[in-house]
Amino acid sequence: MRPILSLLLSILILSCSPKQKDHFEADIIIYGGTSAGITAAVQAKKMGKSVIVVSPDRHLGGLSSGGLGFTDTGNKAVIGGLAREFYHRLYLHYEQDSAWKWQKREEYGNKGQGTPAIDGENRTMWIFEPHAAERVFEDFVKENQLEIHRNEWLDREGGVVKENGEITSFRTLSGKIYRGKVFIDATYEGDLVAAAGVSYHVGREGNSMYDETWNGVQVGVYQHRHYFRDSISAYKIPGDPSSGLLPEISPNLPGKNGDGDKLLQAYNFRMALSRNPDNRVPFAKPANYDPARYELLARVYEAGWNQTFEKYDPIPNLKTDTNNHGPFSTDYIGKNYDYPEASYERRKEIIKEHEDYQKGLMYFLSNDPKVPEDVRKEMANYGLAKDEFTDNGNWPHQIYVREARRMVGAYVMTEHDVLGAKEVPQPVGMGSYSLDSHNTQRFVTPGGYVQNEGDIGVHPKQPYSISYGTLVPKKEDCSNLLVPVCVSSSHTAFGSIRMEPVFMILGQSAAAAASLAIDEGIAVQDLDYEKLRKVLLEEKQVLEN
Repeated sequence: MRPILSLLLSILILSCSPKQKDHFEADIIIYGGTSAGITAAVQAKKMGKSVIVVSPDRHLGGLSSGGLGFTDTGNKAVIGGLAREFYHRLYLHYEQDSAWKWQKREEYGNKGQGTPAIDGENRTMWIFEPHAAERVFEDFVKENQLEIHRNEWLDREGGVVKENGEITSFRTLSGKIYRGKVFIDATYEGDLVAAAGVSYHVGREGNSMYDETWNGVQVGVYQHRHYFRDSISAYKIPGDPSSGLLPEISPNLPGKNGDGDKLLQAYNFRMALSRNPDNRVPFAKPANYDPARYELLARVYEAGWNQTFEKYDPIPNLKTDTNNHGPFSTDYIGKNYDYPEASYERRKEIIKEHEDYQKGLMYFLSNDPKVPEDVRKEMANYGLAKDEFTDNGNWPHQIYVREARRMVGAYVMTEHDVLGAKEVPQPVGMGSYSLDSHNTQRFVTPGGYVQNEGDIGVHPKQPYSISYGTLVPKKEDCSNLLVPVCVSSSHTAFGSIRMEPVFMILGQSAAAAASLAIDEGIAVQDLDYEKLRKVLLEEKQVLEN
């Protein structure tokens, strides 16, 4: 009896072991609870695969539920599959009278990008409130019984285990181990890409690398309205270099046009502001508020600038998706360069610095006598929406990471692909937005004036396909990883690809590819494209013109 008792005791100890409780296994492990991560998980379930979403964030949907409600969609006809289902569900939400708490439906201006916000013909809603988007993602989770592990952060220092060129598992900071057959990095930062030893790029490539035109430094290129049109002195005492630079201006030279650098387009928060007095929170004075850091904006006003409210874009219920606009706005230019590869602690500091800057800006606009009276009077009608981001002081829980790491994978999308100069192989989705980069730096011209650099906006002639090769690493780097957000592309191409509808499209396509690769027991790079194409078309993805 002793051996049997010993065996039973061993089984009992093993079953109760805390270590085993911290081990999780599924066919597909998705790191990141962004819009791409959730659509990927839904598609994996549809194809009969077990899946776990490991999300550093508590809130799902990334920017789609984090304030970016005035959707950068481009040509809506190329948005298919689960992405279109997302916007259809928002349409159904706003069909309900109960969705219009602070505004009557008929009072909503229905302004969208290229088409009306409420597209009755196609039963889609392109413009929406953050909480409505988050509800759709949570409905996806509930209906598909998705397993979501929230507030789990990848151990980026040795937490990824690879064998024979494959990821076998990764560990989070809490000690949990996740083992899978195929992994998907759906984060904005590309942390799993980097931790797995996959090639990537940060910053702008030189034009010479891919024979591009719009990459690298772009001094004197003004394709939007986010530059200084007037000669505004960069110095504390106008015209006196010995007085020192005003805050928020770099002392560095901008570089030579077309050359590459490590600079990033600026980040900001997409605030949800309310114009309803019963649903707004006044802009509070930050503890570390210093009006001097906004002196440059005061000089812009003094020069006659009057476009403060041009990107207070209306979303339902008397709210706005408020974005950067003009030479000095919510983009915190030049303060994010180390974010992609920074530690979690440093990233928190960078996010807090952006939050302090932007909250201070809103207080400055509302109260400072250097701001024109008509602007301050209009600002009095706005405040943070009281019913949004209710567990975060009504402040967005997601900073707008417009660009971080970009994988260098099996195929690199460049501006030649986006602008239609070449045929894109093995399409898995489409994009259509302009090559859109926000400013990367603010510098002093030889004449002593301030200027911004890095903002571009080049429009494709028509929608373009996105290659399967942009989702997969080079085979020698890793054979069981797909990347639908930090895709393999140049800085210029990513400026168009980086839109939330596209991330949802690519997330779904990545999961379909992962599922097929598991079925056949092959590397994701060896997948028969025609089999993937068949599945994607069945899922109503739009692949080509």
